[in-house]
Amino acid sequence: MSATRHPNPLSMLRPRRKIEGSSAILLPFQENGAIDWAGFTQHVQRTLAAGLIPAVNMDTGFGNLIDDSIRSQALTITQAEAAGRPYVAGAFVLDQPQAAFDFTAYARQIDLIQKHGGTPVIFQSYGLTQQGDVEIVRAYERIGQIAPRFIGFELGNMFAPFGKIYSLEVYEGLLGIKACIGAKHSSLRRELEWERLTLRDRVRTDFRVYTGNDLAIDMVMYGSDYLLGLSTFAPEAFALRDAAWEKGDASFYEINDLLQYLGFLAFRPPVPAYKHSAAQFLKLRGWLGCDRTHPRSPTRPDSDREILADLAQRIAALR
Repeated sequence: MSATRHPNPLSMLRPRRKIEGSSAILLPFQENGAIDWAGFTQHVQRTLAAGLIPAVNMDTGFGNLIDDSIRSQALTITQAEAAGRPYVAGAFVLDQPQAAFDFTAYARQIDLIQKHGGTPVIFQSYGLTQQGDVEIVRAYERIGQIAPRFIGFELGNMFAPFGKIYSLEVYEGLLGIKACIGAKHSSLRRELEWERLTLRDRVRTDFRVYTGNDLAIDMVMYGSDYLLGLSTFAPEAFALRDAAWEKGDASFYEINDLLQYLGFLAFRPPVPAYKHSAAQFLKLRGWLGCDRTHPRSPTRPDSDREILADLAQRIAALR
């Protein structure tokens, strides 16, 4: 397999394109450490009302830290709120370094999601990513035999130790799997995503490259769609930005700049602490009663709240 490298980004601009936006839903917690299911439900409702696709049990939903009972409850709520509209959900398999690829465990997670009407997003695992390139593609081919529609996921190891950014040869292998309708790319590197877009445009134009680059959310200008954690802060603002791009309205740039400022703050090291930033932000907007997060997730300092409060006011004023 071969792929075109070193694309020219200026030639890739796609003005007035309709953007597909998927927004990872934060799993909120109460002061006593219990999950705030009412807050979760309202957040799903806001995301749907904005016209974005909810993505549950992702990294933003602590998908690698929760058990199946919590995953199932999140799916049940989202299915009810979506009422037939599309949504996606993380299929996560917990394993250890040097583990073998556990197809049976993936099949259980995929079955759970599909029974609740969702489209699986295949999280990486040690057993998946520590294989050779050919074996990785074969693993996704097996997944395609039980999931008629699924989304792949490349995750940089700054997000999780089991993550891996695939070679372009593996990525082209994913394009060859009909059931794989797209893949989320989370390297936080523009050039790698541009390479994938160029390959997609050459090999399979219906395949969606979902940017996971919260430090470069303007990748939608070049043909990416998105599945972001940053959009959980303000799904309505992302929808407003996306509509401006489709209309050719210059307000796209102003909104994008403001959201990117928020992204730079929230996704600074340690990157996983962005979930606490999200909880702080949503509390400041009056959408959550508490800004606690999962006890095993890193936190941000209280001093962030002043900056977030200013951003919350400016984003809320967008029209």
